[in-house]
Amino acid sequence: MSIDICEITPSHIRSIFPYAPGKPIPELERELGIRDIVKLASNENPLGTSPKALMAAEKALLDVARYPDGNGFELKAAISERYGIERDAIVLGNGSNDLLELAARAFLEPGCSAVFSQHAFAVYSLAVQAAGAKGIEAPAKDWGHDLDAMFAKLENETRMVFIANPNNPTGTLLEADTLLSFMKRLPPSILVVLDEAYDEYLPSGLDSNSMKWLADFPNLIVTRTFSKAYGLAGLRVGFALAHPLVADMMNRVRQPFNVNSIAQAAAIAALSDTAFLAKSHELNLSGMSQLKEGFAKMGLEYIPSYGNFLSFHVGHAHAIYQKLLRLGVIVRPIAGYAMPEHLRVSIGLESENDKFLQALKRAIGESA
Repeated sequence: MSIDICEITPSHIRSIFPYAPGKPIPELERELGIRDIVKLASNENPLGTSPKALMAAEKALLDVARYPDGNGFELKAAISERYGIERDAIVLGNGSNDLLELAARAFLEPGCSAVFSQHAFAVYSLAVQAAGAKGIEAPAKDWGHDLDAMFAKLENETRMVFIANPNNPTGTLLEADTLLSFMKRLPPSILVVLDEAYDEYLPSGLDSNSMKWLADFPNLIVTRTFSKAYGLAGLRVGFALAHPLVADMMNRVRQPFNVNSIAQAAAIAALSDTAFLAKSHELNLSGMSQLKEGFAKMGLEYIPSYGNFLSFHVGHAHAIYQKLLRLGVIVRPIAGYAMPEHLRVSIGLESENDKFLQALKRAIGESA
């Protein structure tokens, strides 16, 4: 007797459309047989990885026969010292995506709901759906979060709100006072997951100081990642800060060895490499200016961004994307974010940005 596995899979799992990552360089090489490819699709650090983190990772390789510290004592200690947060308020994740899913698994279930914004990170919807809960999308305003619209979408069954600040893929930023007012309005029974994956790229003075709010808002979860400014995307390590009781619930559904020993060692070293972080920040500022100037010369509209990427309007985005691939440049199509006429490009090295701009100019010219 044959069994149709799909029939015994919950409907909310069957209806999930998996997250589509940026196209890897080897895949494009295999498809088109081209070399010297520039990948500006996944918001990675173009400088690579902190030298201190690489040395720590290499040293950690000598002990890979052992399981990692399942509680991440040393990494939590480093995070605690850096941000002034107690260790029992820290949850470690296999990248910040893991933490978003841990929050959803710990606090959502069928019959309840979570609210997120239009044009916000796709994983929010996926995490909610995987938990069997209902996802509610609030309309965006000027490509960013409209907190009034999100508040209006709250239901009696709503347990969670996801906010990306800066937002991916649009790069928009909510001011600290606006966020704080929203937190004060929100019922304390509704958790807020504040995704700050790009916080390290913010200009001085624009940091929300959200970690200082944790003492006043036990319903706040702040997530950070080492994948962007710290250059550890390939190792997958992030952390969440929350009230100890909230952190305890998330740790109950966390896999015991979800952050490997090499990632932990590299993250500890990366936290201490302030020179590398400052260099990454400066490179991003100059690269952002380079791309904005290039877009202006081509008459292209873009969404002002506070991350390490820019989303720009090109009309026939899919056709331009395909032409860019053939020219050896990988960017990110974002039609899945209800932005079919936009593409997103990560900030690269000066030479990479230049290659992208030249390829974009050629692709637009050929389309015309």
